Amino acid sequence: MLYRYVLRPLLYALPPEVAHAIAFGALRFFLAFPPLRALVRALAFRKDPALEIDALGLRFPSPVGLAAGFDKDAKGYDALGATGFGFVEVGTITGEPQPGNPKPRLFRLVEDRALINRMGFNNEGAARAAARLDRKRKTIVGVNIGKSKVVPEEQAVEDYVRSARLLARYADYFVVNVSSPNTPGLRNLQAVEKLEPLLRAVRQSLDAHARRHVPLLVKIAPDLADSDIDAVADLAVSLGLDGIIATNTTVRRDDLNTPREVVEALGSGGLSGAPLRPRSLEVLRRLGQRVGRRITLISVGGIEDGYEAFRRIKAGASLVQVYTSYIYEGPGLPAKIAREMLEAARKEGYSSIAEAIGADLS
Repeated sequence: MLYRYVLRPLLYALPPEVAHAIAFGALRFFLAFPPLRALVRALAFRKDPALEIDALGLRFPSPVGLAAGFDKDAKGYDALGATGFGFVEVGTITGEPQPGNPKPRLFRLVEDRALINRMGFNNEGAARAAARLDRKRKTIVGVNIGKSKVVPEEQAVEDYVRSARLLARYADYFVVNVSSPNTPGLRNLQAVEKLEPLLRAVRQSLDAHARRHVPLLVKIAPDLADSDIDAVADLAVSLGLDGIIATNTTVRRDDLNTPREVVEALGSGGLSGAPLRPRSLEVLRRLGQRVGRRITLISVGGIEDGYEAFRRIKAGASLVQVYTSYIYEGPGLPAKIAREMLEAARKEGYSSIAEAIGADLS
């Protein structure tokens, strides 16, 4: 209530990127003190074995995670984890530091509960992120890497491998992002003939530098044709990949409540939030039918409550992520989604989320 009726109106009076910096900075400041962070974590989680999930060789305290894009530079993952997230994905991180695209580059579509962003992987680079990733942390952290804008497509593999080398020791799981619409040529790497050598090279780099198995996943776009989704799924299985994250933002602008002329004036970028829900679920279902439970599927896109999150579990996901809905609903959202997920599971006769995951896909 405090966030919705007091803090959110104040933040929404500011440009979105400024509001994000202020809100994230305040969260990091107040939860920088270990006793306070521990107290908030205890209140947010209220540890419940019925929410715990075994996936990617890890034990997740909750299946609800924060998607990449919020904590781009690995500055606040433990603070975010304390608010109720079962895991936090940092990044997207690139091999080279880069400022991203010109501002303004982040826009709210309040009528649609959506965002448009063309951030362009703004981050301080892999070396700086590695220095911030503490292996003694309380939060499960995934590391999402992308291509540096200054690196030509033909040198993309070497660029990803550099990031993997620098970050391998610090990640609980690793994500190759080839699906953002805001880096020129990046989505070309989703074609299997380019994706296969890239994933093989990153896998080799992780194995060489982590001294343990680091789960490797790939994040795909909702705008892929169904045949390409099938091809990526088959490739993931054949390579022994640990999982797929579906989906990133979309370049489509279908069926929005925001007036067309307003949307067009905002320009290019990836659309996230509630409008992405149908396609994200459709892609997940296709992946689930293709790979079953042989690899881990993480669903993201348009998830705003625990009932939709449980729907993703039934469609094949083992874990879910939110981003845009967190901007709209605030820090109480992850715990709320977890409670509602469990409620939805019990209404269908399951005693836990893990039991629902073990059931046949519907």
